[in-house]
Amino acid sequence: MADPMKIRAAVRGDVVDVRVLMAHEMETGQRKDAGGKLVPAWFISDVVASLNGKPVVRAAWGPAISKNPYLQFKVRGGKAGDRISVSWVDNKGEKRTDEVTVG
Repeated sequence: MADPMKIRAAVRGDVVDVRVLMAHEMETGQRKDAGGKLVPAWFISDVVASLNGKPVVRAAWGPAISKNPYLQFKVRGGKAGDRISVSWVDNKGEKRTDEVTVG
């Protein structure tokens, strides 16, 4: 299981600013190990962020995204006390979901 995501969500007016740091190795499948063998591709392929259970961001990623990816986005209509959840699935089928209360 991957480490928890670090999620920050702050409201300014009616806009929620969300910042997410995901712990993931994000291998491209093009790097070679010390023995000269290719390291298999392993990357986050799908990301979904939701506000109170309603999806507000969907992203399809590939191997070009860096290790421990950072995602930032803004959502209108949020308020303090709302719940932001972020889920990802990688190309090996591993999944992670974390959530935070908007402050």
